[in-house]
Amino acid sequence: MEKKKIYGATLKEQLLASTRDRLYNFIMAGDSIRGVAVNGTRMVNEMRWNHELGVLETLVLGHAYLGAALLSSGLKGNDRLSIGVECSGPIKGLNVESNAFGEVRGYLKQVPIPVDKPLQSFDLSPFFGAGFLSVTRFLEDAKHPFVGTVMMEYGSLAKDLALYHLKSEQVPSSLSLSVVFDQDGEVQGAGGLLLQALPGADDKVLSKLEHLVRELPSIGNVVLGSDFPDEWLQRIFDGFAPRLLDHRGVEFMCHCSRAQIRTMLSMLDPAELDDMARNGPFPIEIRCHNCNTCYGFEQTDMQAIYAERNNPGGRSQR
Repeated sequence: MEKKKIYGATLKEQLLASTRDRLYNFIMAGDSIRGVAVNGTRMVNEMRWNHELGVLETLVLGHAYLGAALLSSGLKGNDRLSIGVECSGPIKGLNVESNAFGEVRGYLKQVPIPVDKPLQSFDLSPFFGAGFLSVTRFLEDAKHPFVGTVMMEYGSLAKDLALYHLKSEQVPSSLSLSVVFDQDGEVQGAGGLLLQALPGADDKVLSKLEHLVRELPSIGNVVLGSDFPDEWLQRIFDGFAPRLLDHRGVEFMCHCSRAQIRTMLSMLDPAELDDMARNGPFPIEIRCHNCNTCYGFEQTDMQAIYAERNNPGGRSQR
């Protein structure tokens, strides 16, 4: 993967942004409610730059990145998960995945998203239309992935992810996902919040928290404050005694490489590979869906790959 631009104008700013982009696990209300908060400002900015996205596309995919980061809080070891959307609206769909290390990658199926008129609001339901949302968990010790799918009822990734948790996992949940832009359309802040009921949670507590979350200011602005998350959690959830458990970094990261793409090319049908090595057009460019990194192969590269296909013992390192 090659990042087209690193968030932060100086090395000091880059390091500070790296330390601020974090996922925080906390618990409250007598250990009956678990919570996760994430600051993903750097992650969403670098995602946008790599995928070369406009405001609408950044908002849609940014929400998905933040949602995947929040859901990754329950992963461990080499576990990973993906969020997929298939829909009838102009977005067409998306796929984003995250792992236990807080690394997130993924893409929109339609870029740019067609827009008939200037945006009146950030209500994304018309752009999703009818569709399905699925969450797939790839657990290290499981023989097969676990897949849960729900029909999208809201056209809001936050609300439909909460619906997924309720219907597929029987866990009452509340999510907030936010990407905030300045007047020039630049991402100023990106954050998310997830609250989930643990066994034995009181219905009255859940009702109070649900109302409280609806009244919260945009968390995309909140994560920019110097009091986030410690003081902010204590102030917002005063009376519920929130307690931070741990935290870890989150990052826009894809582990694609030129070597991986080269291996994929070498597995093509020999006749097709021969035609590509002879006729191009050169350079042959292969783009990773998940991070939009482009890998170029000149004719000499393709000839070497084809030669290796016919003579596996004579591998070249081109």
